[in-house]
Amino acid sequence: MHRDFKKISIIGLFAATLVGCASTPVGPSLVIMPAPGKPFEIFQKDDQECRTYAQNSLNTTADEIAAKNTAKTAIIGAAVGAVAGAMADGGSSRNVGTGAAVGLLGGAAMGATGGNESAKEVQRRYDIAYQQCMYSKGHQVPGYSIQKPVEATPKK
Repeated sequence: MHRDFKKISIIGLFAATLVGCASTPVGPSLVIMPAPGKPFEIFQKDDQECRTYAQNSLNTTADEIAAKNTAKTAIIGAAVGAVAGAMADGGSSRNVGTGAAVGLLGGAAMGATGGNESAKEVQRRYDIAYQQCMYSKGHQVPGYSIQKPVEATPKK
């Protein structure tokens, strides 16, 4: 029994490290160029504002998504593994711990993979918000032409 506990502890520790594989965007994954004729200091200020805007536009972080996915599939994997372990060797309870450990590891790995996919989606949403912000400030966004500033119409 002590050996099974040690195995489960080691596998659980490994599974927990898989949660850390996804991360919240630390910045845009695309290149925006300064608007022609705008001073670089303005570009830097706009960049910081747009990074903050993009980060605030996310309603969740990649870390939260990864943790939820990994925990959910790890628990399911451990339960399925425990049942499979109990059924092995003609129903011997000796294999329950081993089955749970293997199920925990497999479930955690699958959850981490799902978490990484979710992290890509969070990065995509961040990039879109960042692009929109920088474009609205007149900077050069790949795939979009530079628009001429819209002049405010005087109120009558």
